Amino acid sequence: MKQISPSTRWIVLLIVSVVIATNYYVYDAMSSIKSVMQAELGFSNVDYGLIVAFYSFPNTFLLMAIFGGIIVDKWGIRKTGLLFVAFCALGAGVTAYGATETFMNGGPGHGLISAILPGYSPQLKMMVLGRLLFGLGAETSIVVVNKIMVKWFKGKELALAFAINVAIARLGTAFALILSPVLIDSMYGWTFALWTAAILMGVGLVFFIIYMMYDARISKRTEAKQESLLDAEEEFHIRDIGALLRNRSYIYIIFLCVTFYSAVFPFQAYCPDLLHNKFGLSIDLSGTLTSTIIWGTIVFTPLFGWFVDKRGKRASLMLLGSFLLVVVHLTLSLTHLTPFIPMFVLGIAFSLVPAAMWPSVALVVDERRIGTAYGMMASLQNLGMYAFPILAGYILDKTNPGVTEQMVAQGTATYDYTYTVLMFAGLGVIGLVFAWLLKREDASGDGYGLELGKAAEA
Repeated sequence: MKQISPSTRWIVLLIVSVVIATNYYVYDAMSSIKSVMQAELGFSNVDYGLIVAFYSFPNTFLLMAIFGGIIVDKWGIRKTGLLFVAFCALGAGVTAYGATETFMNGGPGHGLISAILPGYSPQLKMMVLGRLLFGLGAETSIVVVNKIMVKWFKGKELALAFAINVAIARLGTAFALILSPVLIDSMYGWTFALWTAAILMGVGLVFFIIYMMYDARISKRTEAKQESLLDAEEEFHIRDIGALLRNRSYIYIIFLCVTFYSAVFPFQAYCPDLLHNKFGLSIDLSGTLTSTIIWGTIVFTPLFGWFVDKRGKRASLMLLGSFLLVVVHLTLSLTHLTPFIPMFVLGIAFSLVPAAMWPSVALVVDERRIGTAYGMMASLQNLGMYAFPILAGYILDKTNPGVTEQMVAQGTATYDYTYTVLMFAGLGVIGLVFAWLLKREDASGDGYGLELGKAAEA
């Protein structure tokens, strides 16, 4: 295949990063309006946790992220991506529809949903269904984009490309946290915040279609015969899964991924409510402050990605980021120090680990297994992202008997988040252990040179 120009690679990066940014927006669109949504729909903390958690259900119990990784290795990037980004758009629309008065007043699907598990409200079930459909598509679409990164940037600026992708994607989260509290006051009602998320996911689908056309044109121009950069004899086989499971460095990265993201994403879903209850911040300011986690990653992740490309130190950065995560959760749970500094530090931690972790997979795994490797990571990561939002809601209810959202809204009571955040701190400690094991493994004779940068490799 003819040489692809750097500008072509960066255009591809920009297009697919917008797709993931809309994905992230949808995921976090409810976080900063948790109390409003619960008050409007009568949901408990466990109900809210279920909606958040069912994003991960298909990827945890149906292993769709693993199958999605295998599918992308078999079908190719374009067809797989189109299918699963379309699921994202459908799921975002169903979630928004489930919260509307139209649905609650007997709109399409109400009778069928009401007949299933009648002990739960129809709104909860429809929103859970939408979240499930969204999760079905979201994680595999992320696997697709990860493989696109490896396809276009391996051997070049891979860590920087991953970092910029993450930074642009996190803009989606930041805007969701800031805009949702504003959009609930729209003349169209509070559900306009959820419909905005659904519309943006539709925009993401359009951008992926643009990528497909662009990729097909570039492939034709460069006389590429396949979407993949692999030769036919290098294609994925099912037996390759066994090779992945025997790779200790990859296994340590998986478990670090699971524990780290379980200590961040579910926490982020509760963070605005934590700041509102423990520190007395307004709902708007709580959402804005929570977004500083994301603004930190937008600023620092590209810098750390550039550092990884030049100097390496991947295992060390993962270890440092895991340590900072533990410090932040312990500070927020056990002290009343201003939350502004811990939130800023969490943004740094949330930059360090992803900037080093995702490109590290391309070093420790053969390229023909990349889709499956990222799929397995996503599936196990979603196990944590399914379980811990529910567990967090359960702990919050159990440690605050008699406290309701109506009481919190009226200012007559607040939630005590101490034990809930300590649970997240415990996850951080476990992640710290796996980061240390990875660094020790890399220092052994069986390591993959995660600490090496371009200068050292040269």
